[in-house]
Amino acid sequence: MERIGILAITKNGIKIAKELKEKFSFWEIFAPDKFSDGSDDINWYTNSTTEKIAELFKSNDALVCLFSLGAVVRLISPHLKDKKTDPAVIVIDDQSQFVISTLSGHLGGANELTNDIAKKLGATSVITTAADVNKTIAVDLVGKNFGWKIDDDSNVTRISAFMVNKEKIAVYQSCGARNWWQQNLPENVSSYSTLDELKKSKSKGYLIISDEHIDDNDILENAVVYRPPSLVVGIGLHWNTTKEKIMEGLDTSLKKFNLSKKSIARLASTKKREDAVGLHDFTKEMNVPLELYEKDDLAPIKTPNPSKMVEGYEGTASVSEAAAIKSSGGSLIVEKQKFSPDLTIAIARIQE
Repeated sequence: MERIGILAITKNGIKIAKELKEKFSFWEIFAPDKFSDGSDDINWYTNSTTEKIAELFKSNDALVCLFSLGAVVRLISPHLKDKKTDPAVIVIDDQSQFVISTLSGHLGGANELTNDIAKKLGATSVITTAADVNKTIAVDLVGKNFGWKIDDDSNVTRISAFMVNKEKIAVYQSCGARNWWQQNLPENVSSYSTLDELKKSKSKGYLIISDEHIDDNDILENAVVYRPPSLVVGIGLHWNTTKEKIMEGLDTSLKKFNLSKKSIARLASTKKREDAVGLHDFTKEMNVPLELYEKDDLAPIKTPNPSKMVEGYEGTASVSEAAAIKSSGGSLIVEKQKFSPDLTIAIARIQE
């Protein structure tokens, strides 16, 4: 979290806030001007706490409130939107005995922050989210620390309920880090090696970790699908190949080989003498990184489909395949696809 504000409205609260500031130096303290002692490291405000908390709720990733839980709930309630955008809110009592995760416990990170604060203050952390108190898998957090994205979050609440109620849950994973759950799987959760086995398991819900496109509605209606950033797209092109041509070639390749665009981690190609505007525009639209290699970096890489013609133009016998392999550190899962006369696409899966 980049922006964390501490809101203290009592003398004791300000004292605790200063203690927190010593342990978390980049946090900012806000307190009413009537308690000002001239400290430069506190933002003394003259408007009402109702107005101040509205301002801080919008401008911070997390808000640590040093006053009663009931008062905090009343003050933040008009500003609540949804768990994807609301900041984490933590409440600490006036004697710093309890640190309470109040809002956005999972996605917003309030639970983790609560435990961290409690350890630093020697206080008791209070966390009430069902997955945490039952020590089971938090469906909305699976793979978050690895950069995984949930494909469609409409089933998260329902599958979370199945999880905490110990209904039968099936897991299928075809890519991504394997240590996303560092303990033994809960008793109600079983892992399967194919989607067909998963479907036949008679489970109430599914967790699917894959870069494959899945179009089986019987599976999807009971699943949460996670997309690890597992794919590198290698692109060979002319300096004037258009953004639209690259998008069309990529979409065709992904559809042909049953892969999800949401699992693209980055793009890779070779440096050119002329600026490839279409490639840079495409990169911006995709909002993923682009890695460009010198021809000497790509020339030694063995690929299944080298080209003498490409070698004559680029100084390396392969661009799309070699760049994908070089960037991923893994192996090709889509060999060079040609979109004449000015584009090739290859896709590699990142080595975990």
